[in-house]
Amino acid sequence: MMTPAARSDLQTLFGNRLSVSAAVLAEHGQSESLMTAGLPDAVVFPNSTAEVVALTQIATRHRLPLIGWGAGTSLEGHALALQGGISVDFRNMAGVLEVRPEDRLVRVQPGLTREALNLDLRTTGMFFPVDPGANASIGGMAATRASGTTAVRYGTMRANVVALEVVLADGRVIRTGSGAPKSSAGYDLTALFVGSEGTLGLITELTLRLHGLPEAVSAAVAVFATLEAAVDCVIAAIQMGIPAARIEFLDPATVAACNAYSGTNLPAAPQLLLEFHGSPASVAEDAARFQELATSFGAGDFRWAEAQEDRNRLWKMRHQAYPAILASRPGARAIVTDVCVPISALARAVEETRNDIAASGIPGPILGHVGDGNFHAILLVEPDDAAEIATAKDLAARMAARALRLGGTITGEHGVGFGKLPYMAAEHGEAWSVMGAIKRALDPLDLMNPGKLVPQTD
Repeated sequence: MMTPAARSDLQTLFGNRLSVSAAVLAEHGQSESLMTAGLPDAVVFPNSTAEVVALTQIATRHRLPLIGWGAGTSLEGHALALQGGISVDFRNMAGVLEVRPEDRLVRVQPGLTREALNLDLRTTGMFFPVDPGANASIGGMAATRASGTTAVRYGTMRANVVALEVVLADGRVIRTGSGAPKSSAGYDLTALFVGSEGTLGLITELTLRLHGLPEAVSAAVAVFATLEAAVDCVIAAIQMGIPAARIEFLDPATVAACNAYSGTNLPAAPQLLLEFHGSPASVAEDAARFQELATSFGAGDFRWAEAQEDRNRLWKMRHQAYPAILASRPGARAIVTDVCVPISALARAVEETRNDIAASGIPGPILGHVGDGNFHAILLVEPDDAAEIATAKDLAARMAARALRLGGTITGEHGVGFGKLPYMAAEHGEAWSVMGAIKRALDPLDLMNPGKLVPQTD
């Protein structure tokens, strides 16, 4: 609990940018999913790296946990205050610091959202491609190693973060990486902090890789008779090397929810949403190849969307799939889980998951970025129904075990937080204890987002 002395020190540093109001604490104590925990003791809004350094010194002196907060869109409880402490909200550190078009790099602060970044880049002919769906903060996306709809072509945050500035628990400021295209100089600390979920330090600056805006873009919806046919088509497309920028899968329950929520009229059947980037000639060729392939897998309806407004409408509908699914069962909350498996195991993983959910008696629409083997189940439960919650958690555990059995991972993009903590030992074995050793070396007092990602010690 925050002592009066700690509050006085924080008040001196932040003034009216320290908040202990019930509304602000509640805002920083909730999750996009059913994950719940206690509230932070206070919320601070730093303006600079120097203030973050001073904050870590106060936290060390008073033994206060520090939990980074971006846009609050995580699903596994990453930014919840399990042990009280200070929620560090980076909304005031949301600037574009430098754009280097000749190097295809941009330097930004962590509170900047991906949509705001691309709006700022609109006159440069470049864009930042990682798109997890939600308008997440760049710092949060790096901390959770986010990916999303475009990862099949452009990669995840791991491939698109080239350098970081990080404030460690002891107040040291380190810079990892550089603007060079490659390096062989020592440990890859950038990769260590990308995906560390705030357990090793607070990210205060990021250098990102940019990509040129494609000359031509074409999107399509392909409707299939069965889930298996849609997934098998994706597997074949990947194996043939057809370079789609997005390949998204929606099951019939997801389609029905999106139609009701967004006013679309897609057929109530399994379908793929696709997008192709490149020159006009290459886009036309890739799209034609995919349409021919999809037809061979029984796709009976192919709808093209080449006009920007049509594509925007299509992807807005996809990005609203989560609230659409929530709206399909009024009053329900969601236990949202994801796994990622090798492409060759994708059809089996999806089919077994679908059958498992169908036998459970609770709604669980399936959707995902199947172009890179990643899919999600949105398990809808009544928030006060302990039996339903237990059933959903059991389904999530079986999904994780299935992914590992098929050579995959317990999470392709949601991250660990504390929601997936129980499955980490099964995936990593002794390597998980190595993660814990790194944590103790950099944060011996366990002040940086405690209770998340790594093995817990007494």
